Amino acid sequence: MARWQPDAPGRLAAAALDLFEEHGYENTTVIEIAERAGLTKSTFFRYFPDKREVLFEKGTLTGVLVEGIASAPPAAGPLDAVADALDELGRTFFTADRREFSGRRQAVLNANSELREREALKRLDLTASMIEALNRRGVPSLTARVAAELGTLVWEIAYDRWIDTDNSEGFGPLARQALAEVRGAAGVVG
Repeated sequence: MARWQPDAPGRLAAAALDLFEEHGYENTTVIEIAERAGLTKSTFFRYFPDKREVLFEKGTLTGVLVEGIASAPPAAGPLDAVADALDELGRTFFTADRREFSGRRQAVLNANSELREREALKRLDLTASMIEALNRRGVPSLTARVAAELGTLVWEIAYDRWIDTDNSEGFGPLARQALAEVRGAAGVVG
């Protein structure tokens, strides 16, 4: 692949995923990832600080969720604002063309404790960003925290269903279904 081709981060992520599947995360080097993508090691480090980060979008999810919460209708309650943000995530990020890659990525993450740990930290950051976005809407801190934690749970349920190869439904509808189930479960435990 020529070095001038666009989307270097995407090419690096695809190359890394292929190599992690073929050789394992531990047995793959940054140089191998860059070479597979047709790029240099310095180009890799222009986009990612280390090989752990290559499978994690740099703030993309967070940005979409924060913007989705901010642009929710003013009358929307905290959890409804999070649901609107999850709908936006389905429209812009978790699209049909990303489903296969996302499923493969999740399998690689599941097979490696270092990557699972990184994913957990990213989800904590995601939750904190949702709390801040809800606070900016005037939602009290405890309410914002509960809505963001539930939103993260809904996101995880919807994502697991969305990457399931037997599923063909979009992320947004899956998130709405998971939200209804979480609300129902909250009523049972309440």
